[in-house]
Amino acid sequence: MRTVLISGASVAGLSLAYWLRRHGFQPTLVERAGAVRSGGQAVDIRGTAREVVTRMGILDTIRAHHTGTHGFAFLNGRGERVAAMGNTDFGDSGGIVAEIEILRGDLVRILHEAAGTDVEILYDNVITRIDEGAGNVRVSFDKAPPRSFDLVVGADGVRSGVRALTFGQDQELVRDRGYYLSYFPARTELDLDGWELMYNLPAGNGVGGRVALLYPLGDTGQVRVLLGFVAPDLGYDRRDLPAQKQLLAEVFAGAGWEIPALIDQLRHTDDLYFAREGTVRVDHWYRGRTVLLGDAAFGGSLGMGTSMALVGAYVLAGELAAAGGDHRIAFAEYDKEMRDYVTRNRKRAASSASGFAPRTRRGIWMRNQLMRLLPHLPGASKMMSGIHKAANSITLKPYPVLAPTPDRSESDQPT
Repeated sequence: MRTVLISGASVAGLSLAYWLRRHGFQPTLVERAGAVRSGGQAVDIRGTAREVVTRMGILDTIRAHHTGTHGFAFLNGRGERVAAMGNTDFGDSGGIVAEIEILRGDLVRILHEAAGTDVEILYDNVITRIDEGAGNVRVSFDKAPPRSFDLVVGADGVRSGVRALTFGQDQELVRDRGYYLSYFPARTELDLDGWELMYNLPAGNGVGGRVALLYPLGDTGQVRVLLGFVAPDLGYDRRDLPAQKQLLAEVFAGAGWEIPALIDQLRHTDDLYFAREGTVRVDHWYRGRTVLLGDAAFGGSLGMGTSMALVGAYVLAGELAAAGGDHRIAFAEYDKEMRDYVTRNRKRAASSASGFAPRTRRGIWMRNQLMRLLPHLPGASKMMSGIHKAANSITLKPYPVLAPTPDRSESDQPT
């Protein structure tokens, strides 16, 4: 049985562990966090990724944990809705908001259960050294003792540690997108009625355009909050939670709408994701016995990161099985199968942050007017159908598996 070390126990890593086990491999995951990650933003499952979760037997479970969001609304400076788009306006995968949307933490928990709660995960650990030998890879950790594996997979995000150890430093491989994003849980008295709300602020407090976005969680009053802003790289310690909170409070000081109440709740939570956004550009996703998956390989899409991670995990595990574990064949086929799909789904990410967080009040007004008119413009459905086409631009191979999924009927099995 071939052993595979996967760095990162989130969507990409847990999905890969699921498929590797079904193909007869022995996966081990290493995760920086101390437990399965909870919280995080709402994520979309579009196009072919829906077929992947169907083959995993978890589509119904995912739908049962849908955020309840059925549209996206833009607000003016007074907090009034001036434009809206429903999640069924453009194609079966949805438009700006996908037809299937789920909190990242819920999806990670579902994937963990699907992979098997007995799968080995080295929590509170990171890889510090990777030494490839003739027949295996010797891996050192910051806390766990060194071990050898047949293969190593970097599924550890845009700022991948595996990629840095094997492929080079981020300055060469990650293109800066010019803004920061943060996510945290909160409550609101607003009646969101299943709509995500976007409220923009112009440049101020030493940064460029700023944005606040609320994701409702059903009718519970609970929301996930996104706070983002455009700025040059300010430099920060990703482990310094108090410093990140203080920075956000300073950036959004003096803001109106719901922001003061949200900042107050931010001060009292430890569940904060804060990061600088970047787009990964790697010519080849593998080197020797090490391969990249998910955001570590192709991070920086617009709304397709989760879907590409799910599809990529299916393809990578399937190609390893089809090649009898020969990584030289499997990694090349994985790259070949995924490359066009990834390229199509990252075209939309090339735009600047100006549409997301306009710098001026006039820019905000113009963006909102465009969003108000877009669903009614001639050819709008055709224009937005590019999302749908890109999300469905890969056909899944019917890789044979060794063990069926326990909770699926024979009709659900891939053919």
